[in-house]
Amino acid sequence: MYYLGVDVGSVSTDLVLLNEDKQVIEKLYLRTKGKPIAAIQEGFRVLKNKYDKSEIKAAGTTGSGRQIASTLIGADAVKNEITAHAVAALDTDSEVRTIIEIGGQDSKIIVLKNRIVTDFAMNTVCAAGTGSFLDRQAERLEIPIEDFGEYALKANTSVRIAGRCAVFAESDMIHKQQLGYNEGEIIRGLCEALVRNYLNNVAKGKEIQDKVFFQGGVAANKGMKSAFEEALGIKVAIPEHYNMMGAIGAAIIAKEKVEKAGRTSFKGFDLAESIFLSTSFECEGCSNGCEVVKIQENESVIGCFGDRCGKWGNKLAV
Repeated sequence: MYYLGVDVGSVSTDLVLLNEDKQVIEKLYLRTKGKPIAAIQEGFRVLKNKYDKSEIKAAGTTGSGRQIASTLIGADAVKNEITAHAVAALDTDSEVRTIIEIGGQDSKIIVLKNRIVTDFAMNTVCAAGTGSFLDRQAERLEIPIEDFGEYALKANTSVRIAGRCAVFAESDMIHKQQLGYNEGEIIRGLCEALVRNYLNNVAKGKEIQDKVFFQGGVAANKGMKSAFEEALGIKVAIPEHYNMMGAIGAAIIAKEKVEKAGRTSFKGFDLAESIFLSTSFECEGCSNGCEVVKIQENESVIGCFGDRCGKWGNKLAV
């Protein structure tokens, strides 16, 4: 029996399958490209050729697109990214006290005490330091993103880069290039600047205690890991499946819920071939004027979400 986790983000859609021992036996990283439904279907086409619906004992969703993913697949659990990342980290190492998570478009910090989330924060203003920003800088410097962090580690010194804003950081990097600094020095300076930005904004006022986990796609950047360790003065650990922790957490949460409920709502992998239509309308039931999203599968309404009161979310038709 397997447990499915789906993490739908703005940049990537991640799918994992866990076995009974909560070990990852399958993982898929797909680009969302602004089309979360298509990304989920792409992943399900892959899984459909390997697994049967009866083998999936539970399914959970997380990420910014967790609601739409839940409607599509018939999820047993729908959880926010904070909870999902915390559950996955604690399952990997129960001694984790702080989680630094930097993904494609956002970053967050999660503080834990006695295996419970006691505080958290997310970036809300600037994308500086996120995966998409680093991808852009790697592309501009014509350096493979996989090698970006290595350049930082090879530099003997660094230059100070303005890291509080993505636009200013890029402009400052270009200026430093014009002054003759080499790529390694500039990249190391960028990593240090982005870590300063994270600690002074996302982590402002938070107590960062050992053991620290670094999760999300940016954790693959060795320069960022080194810059965090230097700034914090403590070791930063990167879990094996650092870029899949949200999906892993969703699968674990679904597993625990189904074990209590005794049954799963998972619809199966056939949705890979279905035709979906997403439309929206404004509810006039009260002054909130909620924008409600309606999902149709093969011309049949399968769910609605986006309303604050649950009027439409609890219905299958409008």
